[in-house]
This record gives sequence, C-alpha cells and structure tokens, in this order.
Amino acid sequence: MITVTHLLAVGIGAALGAVCRWLLGLWLNHAGAFVPWGTLAANYIGAYAIGVAIALVLQMPSVPDWLRLFLVTGFLGGLTTFSTFSAETFGLLQRGDLWQAFSYVFISLFGALALTALGVYSGQRLF
Repeated sequence: MITVTHLLAVGIGAALGAVCRWLLGLWLNHAGAFVPWGTLAANYIGAYAIGVAIALVLQMPSVPDWLRLFLVTGFLGGLTTFSTFSAETFGLLQRGDLWQAFSYVFISLFGALALTALGVYSGQRLF
C-alpha cells in the first residue's frame, strides 16, 4: 500500500540525490576532460551504495519500507543517471571521439558492476 510517508521518502530522497549529482557534475565535469567525471563518480558511488543497501535489506529484513524507499528508490535513483550517461556518450560519438566514448562506456559499466559487487560484499561483512 502506498502511503504519504512512502511518497515523501521517495521524493525527498530523489531531490537530495539529484542535488548531489548536480554538485558532483559542477565539481568534476570540465570541458575537454577525457570523460564526464562527475557523472562517472555519481554512478560509481550509487553502484557501491546500492550494493551495501542490498546487503542491508537481506541481512536486516526489518528495515522500514520508508527507509528503503528513501535510500534506494529516492536518493540513489536521483544520484545515479543512465540518461545523462547515454547523452554524454552520444555527445562523444557525435564529436567523433570514438576512443573516449567506448572507454567511457567500458569504465562506466564494468566499474559500476564491480562496485555493486564490492558493496554487497562489504555490506554483508558490516551487517
């Protein structure tokens, strides 16, 4: 059942995650950089954090729904972004920067998968 608490948890979490992603972009994305480091950092942080969250929920099923919704659906959903990654990759391809585009795809996907696995592993050790 969807409650007002659930809606607020997702909305507030998403807003905070999006602001963090924006700040990472302002801090780390620079014209002429090899890849958009801010987006990569947001996705890497989110990948690791969702691994920890998976382990937390598996080890502690009593975690309240509102907290899971705030952290995973809201905050991490707002922090990470596949659409920005896709647009940035497309921009690199349009400029003819094939090496940069494929490097960005590779390090984004495999790095995120590795960090999710590391997050689950370390989360299992913590909880």
